[in-house]
Amino acid sequence: MARPKQALISRDGILRAALRLVDEHGPDALSTNRIAAELGVKGPSLYNHVSGRDEIIEGLRELLTADMDLAAADLRPWTLACDRVARSYRASFAAHPHVVPLLTAQPVRSPTVLAAYDKVFAVLREAGWPEDDLVPVVRAIEYLVIGSVHDQATGLPDDAERAFDIGLSALIDGLERRLAGHGDARTS
Repeated sequence: MARPKQALISRDGILRAALRLVDEHGPDALSTNRIAAELGVKGPSLYNHVSGRDEIIEGLRELLTADMDLAAADLRPWTLACDRVARSYRASFAAHPHVVPLLTAQPVRSPTVLAAYDKVFAVLREAGWPEDDLVPVVRAIEYLVIGSVHDQATGLPDDAERAFDIGLSALIDGLERRLAGHGDARTS
């Protein structure tokens, strides 16, 4: 049988099918064969567009990052930028909580996602954070975001939004005090 003149699938189509599968059936549902079946093609057809499962997971990370409001990183002071980015991050991940275990199981490699991290690092640098603290500060915020999404996904507790609000405020307040203790009290 001849190859169709127009591609039946695309990388974006594969990623969106993968996202639907994971949203509906959980992270264990992610397989190239199930994605292919969802798209009405054979499994090997996917490999013309993605190299495998790891690239699909990284593509899912890109889709969720694209839903984030990264323009919030342009806000000042840095505490407001971090608050708004964290809330956007949480909203994006909370819309697809079953994807989170897949994302936390492998390191970030996507240039698009790494560029999003760079925006946040730039805000922190401008505020006076030492270079050695940039990754730990962002990871601390991520831990809160991911833990909150996990709580929400498992149905625990009913007050997940309130718990996130309290935790994020306390974390940012503590980070602000820590920065002031570094000898650079700039907060804008």
